[in-house]
Amino acid sequence: MNIRTATRSGGRSARRAIRSAPNVQMLPGLTRKIPECEVMDGSQVERIDNAAMDILENVGVQFRDPIALEDWKKAGAKVEGELVYLDRNMVRDLISTIPAQFTYHARNPANNLKLGGKHSVFVPMTGAPFLRDLDDVRRNPLLEDLAMFHKLSHMMPAMHSSAHHIVEPYDHPISQRHLRITYSSMKYSDKMFMGMTTSPKNAEDVMDMCDILFGEGFIDDHPVTTGNCNGNSPLVWDETMLGAMRAFSRRNQPVLCSPFVLGGANTPASVPATVAQLTAEALSALAYTQVIRKGAPAIWGHYLSTVSMKSGAPMAGTPEISLMNFMIGQMARYYDVPWRTSNTLGGAKTFDAQAGYESATTLGAVIHAGANYIWHSAGWNEAGMHCSVAKFVVDAEQCAMAYRMAEGPKWDDFDQAVAAVPDVGPGGHYLGHPHTQDNFQTAFFMPELFDNNSIEQWQAEGCVEITERALKHAKKLLAEYEEPKLDEAKNEALLDYIARREREIPAAEELNQSY
Repeated sequence: MNIRTATRSGGRSARRAIRSAPNVQMLPGLTRKIPECEVMDGSQVERIDNAAMDILENVGVQFRDPIALEDWKKAGAKVEGELVYLDRNMVRDLISTIPAQFTYHARNPANNLKLGGKHSVFVPMTGAPFLRDLDDVRRNPLLEDLAMFHKLSHMMPAMHSSAHHIVEPYDHPISQRHLRITYSSMKYSDKMFMGMTTSPKNAEDVMDMCDILFGEGFIDDHPVTTGNCNGNSPLVWDETMLGAMRAFSRRNQPVLCSPFVLGGANTPASVPATVAQLTAEALSALAYTQVIRKGAPAIWGHYLSTVSMKSGAPMAGTPEISLMNFMIGQMARYYDVPWRTSNTLGGAKTFDAQAGYESATTLGAVIHAGANYIWHSAGWNEAGMHCSVAKFVVDAEQCAMAYRMAEGPKWDDFDQAVAAVPDVGPGGHYLGHPHTQDNFQTAFFMPELFDNNSIEQWQAEGCVEITERALKHAKKLLAEYEEPKLDEAKNEALLDYIARREREIPAAEELNQSY
């Protein structure tokens, strides 16, 4: 068959079909099939390892928590005041019991996820005190805004998880806020979610609510949520984070053990030395999770930024951050533990070119670094000070594009596709060929939110720019959203639990540490 004489109208029909094709199928957890970018040779990996172990043995890590200090003494560590000195062999033995891979269980089993090794997940941003809303207005968020982001997370194919406080709901007191945040995470999406670790008591409430959602005792053998515990670099873990870590690890729930790096401020002004310090910090916390419960899942975490020596402000999307991600990925694989990174970060104040460049630089690096838990994957802007609705949906589509790249080339139809070459022959085109008609919707990723039309068509359609287009798309998604059914008895039990805990916890503008 020769189709060199195919008409132009067939091509336009194909393109119209492409533009109207739906793209709503949820993506399963990512199994990466492209090589990791490794910027260190074996001897350099060992230099980082040796430096980190020297720090643990000779400098020590401060655990500002009497329970943790007593735990370390019982485990055989050298403890002087709040300083814990960890023998390298002890550290290696402890982290060897961390599962290299495990499975998250969502309330909808179709959304269960593997993590570790070649398995990765995308998770939205959290912690923003402001949002840019559906009208692109920067303001304080409310609980209904948080619910909106949980709904969008549920609707976005590449968001494998919702999160907890994507934005801070200011219409609820801080002391009780975690309860409503957790309920929103559970109610508006049946994907995996994150659990609040803002205090040990809050973390225990999350565990209780997970017991209600999944059934008493289920979580003791099945990871269902993720907690994040930030370290205070350099070389400090505080009482709040360690208490929350215990609440999660005792119940077999994964914890992100996350040193908080401001390169050049709380780490040396050197990429390799920063990675060495960060490695020591992460290993000390990872090891402690195994003191709490041997075999509990744990994830090497971090937050990476470099500091502007002009202003002191954290910077995102810099080349050194990419290099650190590559190096941390190598170290995590060296120790055979899953690892977390931060994605689509940026310091731009609006959804502008700076936001796009910074986010794209970060996204490319974390995919090629082989990260497993890819956090802050949608919405982050203004150094995390606000979550942008427009950027949220565009970031999510960018993650879907990165997902497609990380899957590697698809060979399943190679023979049929090559067979089309003699059919078309020199000077022809493939638009009307049966293979193209059968495969055009899946052969190449077609972003919904980018405009690739001619300038004349763009002008005729009102010169719509990316922010306006993204907000329109977000409104469409929210209009189409269908709440995933939550068992009525479980829903009532969750609401009863929240009501009881809100009676017990005094309403206050501070974290609950006592009730």
